[in-house]
Amino acid sequence: MERVNRIWNHTYYQQCLEKITVLESDRQFCRHTPEHFMDVARLTWIFAMEEGLDIERGLVYAAALLHDIGRFRQYEDGTPHDVASVEIAEKLLPECGYTQQETAVIVDMIASHRKKDSQDGINRLFYKADKMSRSCFLCPAEKECNWSAEKKNMVIRY
Repeated sequence: MERVNRIWNHTYYQQCLEKITVLESDRQFCRHTPEHFMDVARLTWIFAMEEGLDIERGLVYAAALLHDIGRFRQYEDGTPHDVASVEIAEKLLPECGYTQQETAVIVDMIASHRKKDSQDGINRLFYKADKMSRSCFLCPAEKECNWSAEKKNMVIRY
């Protein structure tokens, strides 16, 4: 997990995270916090183990740390956050010691985390974990949320 910690400690990553924190300080809906990133990582890893997928845990955690990191660009200039997150990941991952092949796997997970259709393997599990990481049944803003009823987690489930 040394390389995952390189991502976390990278100056640019921390700058992006700070921008998200400031921009979402008054957000009534789910925020994009390190807690969310870690929930996505842990759920994805559990799902991958259950299905016997052969993927390095560090790649899952790297993707989870980076999947929403471009959110600030969506607020600032309208760039979809998955697109912005891919751009940031492509910059940071080589600087943190990831190979081209590893970067491609991580970037693919990030790029597909908002696309339910035509996913398989780790991308399907990553999408599922991203959605299941939200506890909509606890959210005071659930009724105003624009997520569809099928995406909302209104009961405790696994």
